[in-house]
Amino acid sequence: MFQGATALNLDAKGRLAIPARHREPLAAASGGHVVLTAHPHRCLLLYPEPAWAPIRDKVLAASSLNPQSAAIKRLLVGNARDEGVDAAGRLLVAPELRQFAQLEKQVWLVGQGTHFEIWSDANWQRQMEVFTGIGDQTLPSDLEGLAL
Repeated sequence: MFQGATALNLDAKGRLAIPARHREPLAAASGGHVVLTAHPHRCLLLYPEPAWAPIRDKVLAASSLNPQSAAIKRLLVGNARDEGVDAAGRLLVAPELRQFAQLEKQVWLVGQGTHFEIWSDANWQRQMEVFTGIGDQTLPSDLEGLAL
């Protein structure tokens, strides 16, 4: 399970070093194959390939004639890239994906259980501002009854 948020730096070639604590679990879950794709919230998703495959298949099964389904296909599957983590634990983020997610030098790797999100520093800080403002709001129905 991937959890926790870590600030990382992209190197000059657009690579990020996966933190040591995530390397072994990611390698075990991925068999060395990961998928990097775009998310509608302007971040990137990093999945072990076996966890991505059923999501991809479900997205591809949706109608291409429905404009919303077609847009989701284009975003998620159209931007999906099979990548590998090199021997030094680095992942290359393609220029197109860096541009989409507005990634610059500092990025955030955020564990989401089965996968990671990769955020630009500015977009992650905006997300944190949203999170701190929800205290007085009603929780979504799928989180009702959550006690911390």
